[in-house]
Amino acid sequence: MINIIGTGLAGSSAAVTLAGAGIKCRLISAQHSERAQSVLAEGGINAALDTMGEGDTRELHFEETMKGGCFLADPNAVRALTQGAPDIVRELRRIGVPFNLNEDGSMMLRSFGGQKKKRTAFAKSSTGKMIMTSLTDEVRKYEARGLVTRFPHHTFVRVLTDGDGKCAGVRVRDSYTGRLYDMPGRVIMCCGGLSGFFPGMTTGTVTNNGMAAALLFTQGVRTANLEMIQYHPTTMGIPGKRCLVSEAARGEGGRLFSEKDGKRCYFMEERYPVMKNLMPRDVVSREMYREMRDGRKTFLDMTELLESVWEGKLSDLREEIMHYFPVDPKKDPVPVQPGIHYFMGGIYVDARHETSMPGLYAAGEFACQYHGANRLGGNSMLGAVFGGMTAAKNISENAGSADGNTREITEFSGEEPFGCEASPAFMRGIGGILYGSLGIVRDEDTLRGALDELDRLSGTNAAEDAAKQLARAMLMSAAERRESRGAHCRADFPETLEEYRKTTVSEYRNGAVRITFEDIPEAANEDNI
Repeated sequence: MINIIGTGLAGSSAAVTLAGAGIKCRLISAQHSERAQSVLAEGGINAALDTMGEGDTRELHFEETMKGGCFLADPNAVRALTQGAPDIVRELRRIGVPFNLNEDGSMMLRSFGGQKKKRTAFAKSSTGKMIMTSLTDEVRKYEARGLVTRFPHHTFVRVLTDGDGKCAGVRVRDSYTGRLYDMPGRVIMCCGGLSGFFPGMTTGTVTNNGMAAALLFTQGVRTANLEMIQYHPTTMGIPGKRCLVSEAARGEGGRLFSEKDGKRCYFMEERYPVMKNLMPRDVVSREMYREMRDGRKTFLDMTELLESVWEGKLSDLREEIMHYFPVDPKKDPVPVQPGIHYFMGGIYVDARHETSMPGLYAAGEFACQYHGANRLGGNSMLGAVFGGMTAAKNISENAGSADGNTREITEFSGEEPFGCEASPAFMRGIGGILYGSLGIVRDEDTLRGALDELDRLSGTNAAEDAAKQLARAMLMSAAERRESRGAHCRADFPETLEEYRKTTVSEYRNGAVRITFEDIPEAANEDNI
């Protein structure tokens, strides 16, 4: 029996893949699939389908993904991702995802940042919700056949290990009763990003509280590239979080400008005349940061978009903006600022999605894979679906007696040191420290000051200590990478250096955090990078 923690795109894809191979699995989550973070994904999913007649290829998708990530990703993993993308999107359409279509019935594709061809398949600007709906239906079919068993309202406590340090199962808590249960078998972690480490400051739900990653970290599981935090250029502040204004708006022709003393400056178009407003997100966010630093307000102008675009492609985006703000984006520019959106770093996995702990796998935003130093828009949903499938396929190919279906769940009645949760007040304290130092532009003094401040923050239980250690790893990773690359911009080290084209690996051993740099795997064919 395989245990999947998390029921978004990665977890659901893993469940469908395992069940399709006849392997039983448990789908364990804090909430139902309908409330997963993946539902909030808006813009689309990338695949070189070339239905727009622009001559797009899988090779170009590979090249632009590597370049967009500043060559920090595993090229072999990225090649597998981009090669498999068209089949994934076609399969999603087959199971019922209502993608926007061209008049000839082929999938319509839109432009997204960092990509020269229209490559992003979409369902208006609610693509994540549409994909999750169809995937959830697929999972239900396997539930009816007894191949998938759901455990909603259960939260991760710890990974169980055998005498050799291999993953032997997972301990979870029933949120309703408080009881602890041990579930034997291999584990796939699909718990999303670290939004909970920045409460109120991200576009993601804080249900993705980051505690699973923190607890795994203090159990010795290695993490990677934690300094690589993506700021999405266009967000708006609402109570408790940032509201995402999808990159689809710029893909359909929305224009960024800054304003001071009544004068407009379309700064992206002036500085990047080829890609303009569709440069990679790290570039756009830095340019907006500089505009705001110089006292200019930044806006997204969508007033020139055609009525057909609003009705057929962006109607739900307009509705969302008008729900929260007294502005109609059809008529007036929308004030926007960069906001934390995605975590390229996470649990360190290999191309098979296995972690440093044998038998433990990770996928989706929870894992560090595919995106390097900066994620291209449209690659997140692709990476989640493909990552969940890849982890499940590798498990199914090696399924043996250790994953037999007769192993029973047992209730754990002993004392669990990780049983406590980090308090909201404690996480707000961590969030303030991290947000003040891991901004769009960083420097040594600020990072070292944040580490000192973190030392003064006292935790009261094991969970809070785990969160503190992972926060320390994030700050130390940023301090040790003395260069600027992708989402990591150092004011004191502005150059991109070849010596740092390595993976930043963080590890917790004997009560201390250790940072090392590891070589990126060589591509099977270096000429293809």
